[in-house]
Amino acid sequence: MQNQVVIVLDCGATNIRAIALDPLGRVVAKASEENFTVSPAAHSDWHHWPVTEIIDRLASCCRTVIKALGASGDVRIRAVTITSFGVDGTLVDPAGEILYPVISWKCPRTWAVMENIDKYLPVSALKRISGVGQYSFNTLYKLIWLRENHPELMRNAHAWLFMSSLIAWHLTGEMRTDRTMAGTSQLLEISSGEFSDEILRATGISKALFPPMIDPGESIGEVQAAVAARFGLPPGTPVISTGHDTQFALLGSGAEPGQPVLSSGTWEILMVRSRSIDTEALLLDERVTCELDSYQGYYNPGAQYLASGVLEWIRKLYWPDVAAPEAYALMKREAAAIPPGSEGVTMRCDLLGDAHAGWQGVTLSTRRGHFYRAAMEALAQRLKQHLTLLEKIGRFNTEVLTLVGGGSNNEVWNQIKADTIGHPVRILSEAETTVLGAAMFAWAGCGYYVNVEEARARVNFDYRVFIPQ
Repeated sequence: MQNQVVIVLDCGATNIRAIALDPLGRVVAKASEENFTVSPAAHSDWHHWPVTEIIDRLASCCRTVIKALGASGDVRIRAVTITSFGVDGTLVDPAGEILYPVISWKCPRTWAVMENIDKYLPVSALKRISGVGQYSFNTLYKLIWLRENHPELMRNAHAWLFMSSLIAWHLTGEMRTDRTMAGTSQLLEISSGEFSDEILRATGISKALFPPMIDPGESIGEVQAAVAARFGLPPGTPVISTGHDTQFALLGSGAEPGQPVLSSGTWEILMVRSRSIDTEALLLDERVTCELDSYQGYYNPGAQYLASGVLEWIRKLYWPDVAAPEAYALMKREAAAIPPGSEGVTMRCDLLGDAHAGWQGVTLSTRRGHFYRAAMEALAQRLKQHLTLLEKIGRFNTEVLTLVGGGSNNEVWNQIKADTIGHPVRILSEAETTVLGAAMFAWAGCGYYVNVEEARARVNFDYRVFIPQ
């Protein structure tokens, strides 16, 4: 058992990683590099994902992990799987060549498309069909923007590939659509999990753009000999489908259906695993969204907002000359020295949609620790509001909140969250919940376990709990 692993290639908005896990869900080796967006010279506020560089960094991380595995003896790599942020992707030709840069969720160019979507379909109808909330970065708005601004690309494109599918194509030469990625697009009919004829017809988008849809745990293909050496992988290694990182963080958290989970990263995504959804209840608030769960027939109603992305902006603003690991430790110490309430300093933290975002209550005694703590407190208040709303829609009462993702490493913020929502917050001792959930599907997909339930039963979920004070 100890000589067998699966490797998860995780393309996050902040970091690119390769992580090897054993059949018990334990991390055996990992490597990480920073991710970044680029801006074209003509539009300095636009953001693209540099796919070539991303694949280079994934390959570098994968080689590092495999080298570490080799140092510990003869290790068999049973499968590879890929997780990534949702929504983003691009058009490709039949050879998989990218026809237009991958527009990042950070890019503002699709705001106008979202604001004028009623000319295609009423907002209420769009949400009732797709379940997905109104976010300017949704795949739907990117495709409409491309159709309106580059119609020739839409006419000549062979396929639309989400980020995970772009990486999978590079490894296998096969074009597939991960169902969990498609579930973030605002293009599906949420009740059936298939692309919506009504949405596609109203917006002039062809269903033929989307490669065959597959579920988590299904095989995409095998690692091609032509790229195997670049990643350090044996040719023929099975590549198993996973997809959107949030869905696998939910599974990897150990939470059961009806137990809320907060995936805390660049974005905080508060979700619940549910066997059914009320699409009318989703219309109660524009912030509420619903995605497809990693399990066929389950749903993930929830809400999302920029979170660690705000804190990262503060780090770069007020700790610019301190390397990231040291800066985070320093930031937490300085914030912990500030009493609850940040001595009157408050923050409006919606940096993407609030023209008045920023701090209030600043005095000559205000220090950078105040700014950081005020941001964490504001984000915790937003969490409380969303949790109350989700309880109404999901008809459940919170007893404990499970916290996963990179934000769970911040013990100061964890305590602020527990104090704010008035419920215990539990953090899995193994923070790699996204890759843990994805690894379960990879182990089942390669045949090591009969199914995901068997893989999950072998994992020891050990939590650290923060009690409200």
